[in-house]
Amino acid sequence: METIFKRNRDWATEVERTDPDFFPRLSRQQSPRYFWIGCADSRVPANVVSGLEPGAVFVQRNVANVVHDADLNLLSTLEFAVHTLQVRHVIICGHYGCGGVKAATEPYGGGLSDHWLAPIRALAARRRAELDAVADPEARRDRLAELNVMEGVARIAETPILRRAWAEGRGVEIHGLIYGLADGRLRDLEVSIGPGAPVTPGS
Repeated sequence: METIFKRNRDWATEVERTDPDFFPRLSRQQSPRYFWIGCADSRVPANVVSGLEPGAVFVQRNVANVVHDADLNLLSTLEFAVHTLQVRHVIICGHYGCGGVKAATEPYGGGLSDHWLAPIRALAARRRAELDAVADPEARRDRLAELNVMEGVARIAETPILRRAWAEGRGVEIHGLIYGLADGRLRDLEVSIGPGAPVTPGS
């Protein structure tokens, strides 16, 4: 723990040296443009991989960036982001080499993770023909990770939270991204949804 405290002191000192008003400015208001729904994987921290400073992105993370229809944590955070913070972009970001996606393709382990990953298992079953056509197991899982993000985008678009925002004339958009652990690059899956766009779950 001392390492964490030391690194925090060093970081805060350097920030204050280069931008003396940074912390006072940050403490006065939270007005992020982005809401990021990402995987809890320690290798994919939202601010770091997006190159955004503290205060620019509001974050919610879970195992395999799953969008559960009854996940009150995610939904309440989404509602706060959209209607209170008034973010302009909702981003769902998965990543290649995702351990949660891999677990969803393996036999049941008998734990809570089986319940959590059920939507990915169901998605894999629905898209079995497409996935089976990918010979390499790792590439197959990476494609499933992409499909999981795409389904998440559609699910977020179906929520009353986004429907209300759009009915009120808000221009908030939802985007699906995938992150490559091997090269550090974000890729646009080109499934963005904005006001008035048709929603096709699982497409």
